[in-house]
Amino acid sequence: MSNYRIELNYAGVGELLHSQEIADAVKEVADQVAAKAGDGYATDVYQAGTRVIASVYTETEEAMKDNLDNNTLLKAVGG
Repeated sequence: MSNYRIELNYAGVGELLHSQEIADAVKEVADQVAAKAGDGYATDVYQAGTRVIASVYTETEEAMKDNLDNNTLLKAVGG
């Protein structure tokens, strides 16, 4: 087996992690999780210091209770 050396372009990786393409991709996954969880769940996408982050959260009291009782978000993610 050959030995390969890979050198990352850290500036390029950082640019990629902040790109609109990555934001769209994580938003799509978060929307799928929220849809699978059901009514009362919402998504948010924001720029953190090193990357784009998406979150799925409970938006209503009913969803919060559902998530507490059934681990709905965990199940929607596949955990």
